[in-house]
Amino acid sequence: MSKLTDVPKRILIGRALRSDRLGETLLPKRIALPVFASDPLSSVAYAPGEVLLVLSIAGVSAYQYSPWIALAVVVLMFTVVASYRQNVHAYPSGGGDYEVANTNLGPQAGLTVASALLVDYVLTVAVSISSGVENLGSAVHFVIEHKVLSAIVMILLLTLMNLRGVKESGKLFAIPTYVFVAAVFIMIGWGAWKGIVLGETMSAPTADFEIEPEQKGLAGFAMVFLLLRAFSSGCAALTGVEAISNGVPAFRKPKSKNAASTLALMGGLAVTMFCGIIGLAMATDVRMAENPAEDLLHNGVPVGPSYVQDPVISQVGEAVFGGDSILFILLATATALVLFLAANTAYNGFPLLGSILAQDRYLPRQLHTRGDRLAFSNGIVLLAGAAILLVWIYDADSTKLIQLYIVGVFVSFTLSQIGMVRHWNRHLKTERDAAARRRMHRSRAINTFGAFFTGMVLVIVLATKFTHGAWVALLGMVIFYGTMTAIRKHYDRVSAEIAAAEGPSDDSVRPSRVHSIVLVSKVHKPTLRALAFAKLTRSDTLEAVSISVDMAETKALREEWDRRGINVPLKILDSPYREITRPVVEYVKGLRSENPRDAVSVYIPEYVVGRWWEHLLHNQSALRLKGRLLFTPGVMVTSVPYQLESSELAKRRAKKRQDWNAPGSVRRGPVDSPRPPKAPTGKG
Repeated sequence: MSKLTDVPKRILIGRALRSDRLGETLLPKRIALPVFASDPLSSVAYAPGEVLLVLSIAGVSAYQYSPWIALAVVVLMFTVVASYRQNVHAYPSGGGDYEVANTNLGPQAGLTVASALLVDYVLTVAVSISSGVENLGSAVHFVIEHKVLSAIVMILLLTLMNLRGVKESGKLFAIPTYVFVAAVFIMIGWGAWKGIVLGETMSAPTADFEIEPEQKGLAGFAMVFLLLRAFSSGCAALTGVEAISNGVPAFRKPKSKNAASTLALMGGLAVTMFCGIIGLAMATDVRMAENPAEDLLHNGVPVGPSYVQDPVISQVGEAVFGGDSILFILLATATALVLFLAANTAYNGFPLLGSILAQDRYLPRQLHTRGDRLAFSNGIVLLAGAAILLVWIYDADSTKLIQLYIVGVFVSFTLSQIGMVRHWNRHLKTERDAAARRRMHRSRAINTFGAFFTGMVLVIVLATKFTHGAWVALLGMVIFYGTMTAIRKHYDRVSAEIAAAEGPSDDSVRPSRVHSIVLVSKVHKPTLRALAFAKLTRSDTLEAVSISVDMAETKALREEWDRRGINVPLKILDSPYREITRPVVEYVKGLRSENPRDAVSVYIPEYVVGRWWEHLLHNQSALRLKGRLLFTPGVMVTSVPYQLESSELAKRRAKKRQDWNAPGSVRRGPVDSPRPPKAPTGKG
């Protein structure tokens, strides 16, 4: 079994890394940017489209508000980036929003933030992969025809790359991310040159379409509500910003400075790209609709269900570059790739946050353990499983999934900034240095404005998206909160129960006597070895116990026992219903009830086999018996192994695998023998 599982594992994720090589996996800024910021950078591929989709409800005339919505998103982005630059300097340990809220607002606020982030990370994977499948499906029909399958395959591939390690996966992600950023900037620059300098008219493929408004004549409160909903959809561009504050430990030193620089660079790139695409969409007359089959009209006729609505970035790229140009193909390919890889932000944030929560005993301790490649493998697998479930439930439809999005991230934004305000208030009470106090006042002002702005956006998101699916995200947060609270209570209860007493206790007092029992089925080598070992322990009483399920076999066992003159009493327990486990358990419980201060030690002979199928043929009764005896106080169970010939073969196979070297892993050619050290020379 070891060979069957270990070899494919090494092929897929590589050789295991030593713990002392953790420093080699730390990221420089050029790799950290695509690893931690691929989500907000890639969101410009769908966030502008979400704004236009919502505005289309009121018709083309509502598109005039899109620049103002973009401006509001820009202000929010700069506010959040400036706020999180304070976070990474104040809390560089990687706890991010969870640590800030937990330290300054209390455990309940910390758990709320953690629940929100865990939900948001799962949704990040589901939305990014689904959106990438839709972008790729416009060129490859097989993908769009099998959306769910394609999305699940991409999640599995991304999971595999992350299991190979953060640094190694970061190198794979860097190229598509930088190509995408470069392609978008070229498109913005070339579009501005053609439109402003050359005065050319650029038209999107949908420029001559008309939009049938779902709600005609919107005004007053209804129009304000629509604009707020469009703004909340555009805020998808901010998802993933918090991942950098959670991932500070993964940066090279100086960690906080490098993380803050990466945050600023990410914010500048995302804002420029978002505004550029919105501007080009207006200049090229892009038309989008939530229900394109009925609401998009071509020559006054609905386009019908066969029409596939391309994303805004694809339509703008076709208008600027031309549909058959190399640059357009490069942009489309890079967009699809970076949307797939945007989920990597969650693959770095979720396992790291899970590890911190596990260390605080809010999640299973297995999530705190690093895998063979020094990544938090259990957290990566858990994230993948949750994302696959969401993709399957929502049919990999990004329009449906996007409605669940960004609720969690703005909950964490708001509570984190409130926590930072309390952090600065606490430090200002003790700080006496004038320069340091000025810096703290400036930081507090930034975090105060960030808390107010993100809190206002959270209210808008909840008000505009609740009935459209945001309630699902809130339900997920409640489930995570309740689960983590229950896990913490369990760990606390176990810790209190197993804590060693300061003085003498029942657990430290020696038992009055020890009764040893050797389970016997036949007189053979494993039985004799178990009897010999039990005698060596020198217990107060020793007896052999056999279960009688067949009178002939029991008689033969008794005769053989007497013939060999084994000087250990043999007790036969009748089992009229042919059970093995129950008579032994009842007999042991009887001994314990008669002498509660005595201990009972049960010795079970077991075969050691070397082939996987042999495990199915042996030791099953022993496994069931040990499982039952675990719940009996004062009873110790000892397995006495007897190695069969197949186990020796397995041992030799294991040694052969250990001595085997992969091609290229051994240095070829002569090896110079080390020179002997020179004898020390001294004067005098």
